[in-house]
Amino acid sequence: MARVYNFSAGPSVLPEAVLKQAADEMLDYKGSGMSVMEMSHRSKVYDNIIKEAEKDLRDLLAIPDNYKVLFLQGGASQQFAAIPMNLMKNGVADYIITGQWAKKAYEEAKKYGTANAIASSADKTFSYIPDCSDLPISEDADYVYICHNNTIYGTAFKELPNTKGKILVADMSSDILSQPVNVSDYGMIYFGVQKNVGPAGVVVVIIREDLIRDDVMPFTPTMLKYKTQADNDSLYNTPPCYGIYICGLVFKWVKEMGGLEAMKIHNEKKAAILYDFLDSSKMFKGTVVPKDRSLMNVPFVTGNDELDAKFVKEATEAGFVNLKGHRSVGGMRASIYNAMPIEGVQKLVEFMKAFEEANS
Repeated sequence: MARVYNFSAGPSVLPEAVLKQAADEMLDYKGSGMSVMEMSHRSKVYDNIIKEAEKDLRDLLAIPDNYKVLFLQGGASQQFAAIPMNLMKNGVADYIITGQWAKKAYEEAKKYGTANAIASSADKTFSYIPDCSDLPISEDADYVYICHNNTIYGTAFKELPNTKGKILVADMSSDILSQPVNVSDYGMIYFGVQKNVGPAGVVVVIIREDLIRDDVMPFTPTMLKYKTQADNDSLYNTPPCYGIYICGLVFKWVKEMGGLEAMKIHNEKKAAILYDFLDSSKMFKGTVVPKDRSLMNVPFVTGNDELDAKFVKEATEAGFVNLKGHRSVGGMRASIYNAMPIEGVQKLVEFMKAFEEANS
């Protein structure tokens, strides 16, 4: 069977070149006589894999020397607890609620201290990013938290909030490596890799060294202390070895594609094809305020639930899969991450035009 165009929000499409290389190396990684899945995380061979992955990520994001890179497990959701446990020195943090994942992080943080929702776009179903130029930042806030790109609702921060000197923590699960990032604008960036980087099961934390401390909340599990992980170079226990290996292959692929400037141009072209069609269509409508539109996740609707369902069914049959919107919002959503080829978006738009003609 031919490969489909996979528009899933995560786990999502991976570069074909990476999958082919992983297949070629499946039984024998570089003459080791075994698969990466089988080798000890303490071996010299694996040590090279994880070190090279970190080096390539540092190169791509130009990560300053005073930031640690940690390859962890537990997905992004586990960080909802780890962040307040490690960073809430004064027991206060400010959250900007722009979707379900920011809201979940905020609810989790309330268990460990005072979490303040200082801005929200819930009033319009998270279809925009609130004005963050002059927020009521708490005087004793340990950090300000954002979800940089909202997978479910299709919004993205184009300008960072004015944190008034407080450190910024960002969940970049769904748009990391899609464009350049100035890492030093943040105290910490983290991302679950299963959207734009690798297979589910790995979360990467990029954190400024002065934020890695021993004096965390006394009940913080050893495994959730950033210091534990940093002191052991992400090898305190067995890491998600194979997932990290795939991430490393993706980092090399992004470098080969020309790095993050090239990825940004590529992603803007792809997104424009879909947004331009949505803006001209009589049947399909985008759901996000144009200035806040995500490059990665494009939600859209027909305004008729039955027609939406018919579209998803026929699109799936035609080889455009996982276009159903998140269960909390319905409609459709095309996730067009780095690995989605431009022709996938072009062919989707052709299919949408034909569907509109046939059903209007």
